Amino acid sequence: MSTREPDVRPGAAIDNRDRQAKPPWAIVLAGGEGRRLRPLTRYVCGDDRPKQFAALLGGRSLLRQTLDRIRPQIPISRIVVVTHMRDVEYVAEEFARGEAPECLLQPEDRGTAAAILWAAHVIRQREPDAVAVVFPSDHYVVGEPEFMGHVLDVVAFVRRHGERLVLIGAIPTEAETQYGWIEPGEPVGRIDGGAVYGITRFCEKPDPDVAQAFQGAGAFWNTFILVSPVEALKTVGAAALPELDARFERLDHLSDAPEELRAIRQAFALSPRASFSPDVLERVPSVLAVSPLPASVVWTDWGTRERVVASLRRAGLRPRWLEALGKQSLQSA
Repeated sequence: MSTREPDVRPGAAIDNRDRQAKPPWAIVLAGGEGRRLRPLTRYVCGDDRPKQFAALLGGRSLLRQTLDRIRPQIPISRIVVVTHMRDVEYVAEEFARGEAPECLLQPEDRGTAAAILWAAHVIRQREPDAVAVVFPSDHYVVGEPEFMGHVLDVVAFVRRHGERLVLIGAIPTEAETQYGWIEPGEPVGRIDGGAVYGITRFCEKPDPDVAQAFQGAGAFWNTFILVSPVEALKTVGAAALPELDARFERLDHLSDAPEELRAIRQAFALSPRASFSPDVLERVPSVLAVSPLPASVVWTDWGTRERVVASLRRAGLRPRWLEALGKQSLQSA
């Protein structure tokens, strides 16, 4: 079993030339515990699997839905899933049949900064000039072709403006207090369909009055979907978290070496816990930008039971578990 690719299976306007360039890489984040959604995933699946491995809609897990959303535009050979060693049985189940992406198994949870920067180091070793897109694996999207089309437009923009890291924003439909918000600044460029804006500030989980003010001022929800050159990811990571970057630098020289697994364990054991948005991105506002999704795309972060149920009901979808739940209190699910 390789430590990088574990054998968990049995057996401005965008030029068309930009769209036809080498596909980006995808970094799919699938290492969270999903504690807030645990009562619902336990009710649906009968066990304590993290939400990314739970099939809440149809027969596909949230991770599988994420991969299926990506794969029409990004080949499986360019997708890196970052998950956790504790979840290897669910990873094996997920990829028991068919082609699987590369999986990086974190020995310990050190937050999203470690997950993203480790994947960026791995991709950079193989393709130094690559552009990567970070996708969380707990999103619900209606209008997937338009969604991925927009992502590719942002990729093309980033290729033309290599100094920029661009977040995908969602147009808010309410003054949500459980999302992060992005206050846009002046336009820094354009893609098909609209402007790309600089970022004035972030705000995580604001009070209701603040969220209302953000919505009224034209701010965006932060989807945490990020498009960036891997070189830029490494640069901002090294500036914000030099100790973490240094540990991953050491791993760069151990590719496929027998001591790699031990070095990975040590790197995570000794690294600080850090969240990518507040501990990295918010420290480098001058290189950040935000591009809002088209209004035709519906985006929801399935972080809570209430949000999952509400978005399914709005879409007119009633999976069997929701029918069975009936009038039960969500708190008892």
